[in-house]
Amino acid sequence: MRWARAAGRGLLVLTVLLAGYVSAGARAGGPDIGRGPLTLATAGDLTGYLGPLLAGWNRTHPSERVTLVELPDSADETRAQMETDLRAGADGRYDILNIDVDWTSQFAAAGWIRPLPRDHFALDSFLPPVVDTATYEGRLYAVPYVTNAGLLLYRKDVLAAEGVPAPRTWAELERAARTIAPKYGLDGYAGQLLAYEGLTVNVTEAVYSAGGTVLDDDGRRVTVDSAAAREGIGFLVRGLREGWIPKEALTYSEEESKRAFEEGRLLFLRNWPYAYVAADGAGSAVAGDVGAVRLPGPDGPGTSVLGGSNLAVSAHTAHPESAQRLIAYLTSEPAQRQVLTRGALPPVRADLYRDPVLIRRFPHLPVLRGAVLSAAPRPKSPRYDQVSLVVQAVVHDALTGRRTTGEAVRSLAAELAAVTER
Repeated sequence: MRWARAAGRGLLVLTVLLAGYVSAGARAGGPDIGRGPLTLATAGDLTGYLGPLLAGWNRTHPSERVTLVELPDSADETRAQMETDLRAGADGRYDILNIDVDWTSQFAAAGWIRPLPRDHFALDSFLPPVVDTATYEGRLYAVPYVTNAGLLLYRKDVLAAEGVPAPRTWAELERAARTIAPKYGLDGYAGQLLAYEGLTVNVTEAVYSAGGTVLDDDGRRVTVDSAAAREGIGFLVRGLREGWIPKEALTYSEEESKRAFEEGRLLFLRNWPYAYVAADGAGSAVAGDVGAVRLPGPDGPGTSVLGGSNLAVSAHTAHPESAQRLIAYLTSEPAQRQVLTRGALPPVRADLYRDPVLIRRFPHLPVLRGAVLSAAPRPKSPRYDQVSLVVQAVVHDALTGRRTTGEAVRSLAAELAAVTER
């Protein structure tokens, strides 16, 4: 989960825009069953934009004030603390949880979060693929808040000097990473290959881009033992073996890889859109020279994993109606506009991706829209955390040369079958 820091300027405008929305939902009379103060838990708000956004709610809902609880920046630590609180049942303190999209199935299967009424939220206004991340077994268990799709960032100045277009295929990417990058003292290509959730994302994208899958749609059958999986994982293994992916990439998470690109050490980088905004902004050594395209695949644009976060309601909240109203506020058009303009985070509202004013400010929006619309969710499984750990461990062995690609795929199939059959 990535947040963006923003100052308080413009908050009054947001409050006015939302005034009609919040007043329309207010009811006269005494206290309502299911309404009251709330606590929203999220991973660390690294950029501080969320506090001012919630202040708009608190000013118009004094009896339903929301308190923000920031958990660690690490996704694994955040999930662990959320799980501890949810297991506490009625003694838990979180009413709403901002969860990574891949946690929705696990939390729903465990009975930790409440199913939500679809007609309470403007789901028809969202980009279609994002809604699927919030469902489990056909029911809505969360509401999409921020979406995300991986992009390929590249050095426009370097490719222009060589008369080479941005790559659309793996072969074009490899060729430029191998032959052009060294001429400019650059490493070729990097993603997030440290053994953590980011590696699962990079591997899954490679498999998807080659036309394969990891699990079937309901998460009960392992499908990874395929030629597509061998091609996708082989692409990453080959890059490290041949050197156009630097060995240092094995230590990269999102932040380390972003920093390498910002410092002018990489020709190509797979990362989330926030990295594009940072690399093309003030303080970056490559500002003004950054382009972004969809991730390449074997024969053309590939498939990104759908990232982002969903807002879920604890099964044990004492104020479920207030929780649903707050979620509707945070996913309204004015609030989603602030998610983008103040947070540089990809919103879930489809219309914002066609706004000419926003496109002038965020020129990557059309590319991002295409990437989101063609993206696919991570494997859905109530044991997703275990699925991800298996992928990380097995593929990292292949990337470091301890297994062949074929051995890695066979081991993945066997170990994932053991997880899903429990």
